[in-house]
Amino acid sequence: MAADISCPECGESEDLQGTPTESGLINICCLACETVWQRDPQVRCPRCESADMYAAPVAVIEKSRGTQLSIVSTTSEYFCWTCDRDLIDEQRRSGTALMPDQLPTLDTETESENQQRMEGRDDRT
Repeated sequence: MAADISCPECGESEDLQGTPTESGLINICCLACETVWQRDPQVRCPRCESADMYAAPVAVIEKSRGTQLSIVSTTSEYFCWTCDRDLIDEQRRSGTALMPDQLPTLDTETESENQQRMEGRDDRT
């Protein structure tokens, strides 16, 4: 659950500048449209708004050869102790990175090319 920050006015997500305030909030200025808003840096659950979060490692998986998938790194994602308790318990019990929600898949074009190539091999035998 990464923090996606974008301008509420124009949607810009790259050209932003943040300045911490004494209250602990962050003043964010969109350099594209000059909109300014405040952001609470405290990570909160999007479902229950709890701030009781756990940072767990999640595997980053990419295609390496053909259809083979490989773990290339890990990233941290925040999980809620109330809403995601099963995932947190699984990660803590195993001591390994959680698997991502979605795995990379073959492009349809690549898949059909592979099928045509395999059919061509079958014709030769």
